Amino acid sequence: MTLTLYNTLTRRQEPFETVEPGKVKMYYCGVTVYDYCHLGHARACIVWDVVRRYLQFIGYEVRYIQNFTDIDDKILNRARVEHSSMEAVADRFIKAYFEDMARLGIKEADEYPRATHTMNGIQRLIHELENKGFAYPAEGDVYYAVRQFAEYGKLSGRRLEDMQAGKSDAYGGLRQRVNVEDPEYQKKKDPFDFALWKAAKPGEPAWESPWGAGRPGWHIECSAMVRDRLGDTIDIHAGGADLIFPHHENEIAQSEAVTGKPLSLYWLHNGMVKVDGEKMSKSLGNFITIRELLDRGVDPMAVRLFVLTAQYRTPIDFTDEAIAAATNGWHTIKEGLLFGYQYGEKLGWDLETGNIPIPSPQYPVPNPYFERFQETVNNDFNFPGGLTVLFELAKELRRQGHILVHEGKTETSPDKLKHQWQTLVTLAGVLGLEAEIEAEPDKNNGLSDAEIEAKIQQRQEARQGKNFAESDRIRDELQAEGITLIDSRDGTRWHRN
Repeated sequence: MTLTLYNTLTRRQEPFETVEPGKVKMYYCGVTVYDYCHLGHARACIVWDVVRRYLQFIGYEVRYIQNFTDIDDKILNRARVEHSSMEAVADRFIKAYFEDMARLGIKEADEYPRATHTMNGIQRLIHELENKGFAYPAEGDVYYAVRQFAEYGKLSGRRLEDMQAGKSDAYGGLRQRVNVEDPEYQKKKDPFDFALWKAAKPGEPAWESPWGAGRPGWHIECSAMVRDRLGDTIDIHAGGADLIFPHHENEIAQSEAVTGKPLSLYWLHNGMVKVDGEKMSKSLGNFITIRELLDRGVDPMAVRLFVLTAQYRTPIDFTDEAIAAATNGWHTIKEGLLFGYQYGEKLGWDLETGNIPIPSPQYPVPNPYFERFQETVNNDFNFPGGLTVLFELAKELRRQGHILVHEGKTETSPDKLKHQWQTLVTLAGVLGLEAEIEAEPDKNNGLSDAEIEAKIQQRQEARQGKNFAESDRIRDELQAEGITLIDSRDGTRWHRN
């Protein structure tokens, strides 16, 4: 089973082959830390977290780097408004980032380089670009000479000639608008050139350099951080589709002009998030932060499931209906994940000693669930397809749990059920889906999820038998326990009040 990936650079799906066999060097363009992370950040971070987990699952050693942009006009503007400093704003929102990502179950990267901590690498790269004729100074600024790099536009499909003429390109790009009165425009040799170094402005933080006091441009940061932490050529460069142009295009131009080597073998981009069909933005009033969503009571695992039900490269629409469906789906998987803790003792399992190994791709007994999961996900990280294997396992475990509650035994042998449960736990872990072990129910805790599902099944059987009095009695009984039922064409969902 060969892993194949859609490469934005080549616009086709290709077999995955790394620079060094068995090892993956992966870089994700992280956040600019001037505000709380939003749903778009949640999607990107979940997607690349699961990509990393899956690569490790199939045997790769992964070195995963994610940067923080901690100097930027937006950060400086916020610092002015708050009568604070750039460093204080950045530190505050980096702390908030880690808090939000921990709630979503995102594994920490191996390293989080910051732009302000990479000044030596940034200046060294600019100096090399200048020596090779790809950069030029201009009144304290330094610009990249775009037309000197013959392959400029190879990632995005944009051509400078088309942008000048106002034509659309492969990514829907439009003509570049230029303000000839802009002092920066007057410094440039070509309107398409972009800043590598910006001269210091009064009152702003600045670093000494051969070109005078100033700070780096946005694009040069990532080129320098990739080179410093991972080398000249990496395996996967990841980010949102909105970064293809100009950010990632400019990274390629900067890095490859100096090294003469590919910056990354594979360029992967996740699709954007919409809210009720509209682009998410503060001006439309539909801007949702991660902490705002989770503080409303939405389960973090439901958010992960919502993200993973869509192919990672496609846009995804956040709606109340979509998150409700994801919550319902998470209840199904969660019940399967808790199966062993709820029924293991009745089935004679020894969960304390751990003598039976958790299944893995190297498990000595052929495992059809692993094979189907891996075959599906190997097709360009098809996580929605992989989820179907999890749902199949979870629903079967739930069914066996209901039988055990009603009949005191199961249709399947305890050993086989244990193997299925451990397989579900393992595959769910690959997707970052984890359920907390619940305490034994008592009069104070109320009904367990399994008991609720059993009563819902009893109610369904009563309705099918047209015993509506019994159906209403069960509904009222659950309502008294603080459980609300919601009937729909797809079945009955429930939530605790």
